[in-house]
Amino acid sequence: MRDITRAAAALCFAFVCLTLLERFNPAAVHVINVLSLVVFYFAIRKDEVFCAVLGMFCGLIQDSLSMGVFGVSGIAKTLSGFAAGFIARRINVLSIRRNFLFIFFLTTFELVIWALLHAFLFSDTIPSGRGLIFFQPLGTAFCGSLLIHLINTIQKSFGIGRD
Repeated sequence: MRDITRAAAALCFAFVCLTLLERFNPAAVHVINVLSLVVFYFAIRKDEVFCAVLGMFCGLIQDSLSMGVFGVSGIAKTLSGFAAGFIARRINVLSIRRNFLFIFFLTTFELVIWALLHAFLFSDTIPSGRGLIFFQPLGTAFCGSLLIHLINTIQKSFGIGRD
């Protein structure tokens, strides 16, 4: 139950960050996928089923904020959440370099799935935000790896467990 409460709090915090980011710098929303960072953070600490369900919720929230078909981001984030949890259980991704690559490849995977689903459902091109969405894996990986490294450093310095 505590994990669900933490995930809900992280999801609410990410939603607030996403709203503020969109308000102050709308272009940054295309470069940093804040809701995916929540999924990838919990992938390091939980299993693949928890992350798939969390990815589904994050994707549906992202779909509700967009003008696209409801469920496209939900499917893409569910698949990337499951893959993130699966990979994080088998590979140590806590070092900042591995974490960067982990987030980069998973965000790329999610973006490809989302683009394929969007192309399958619509006859027009994907909404790329003037091409900024193609920098999303890089921006999300950079911000995510720094954020996770900062959280881990704070937890170590204060002796907080990672349960």
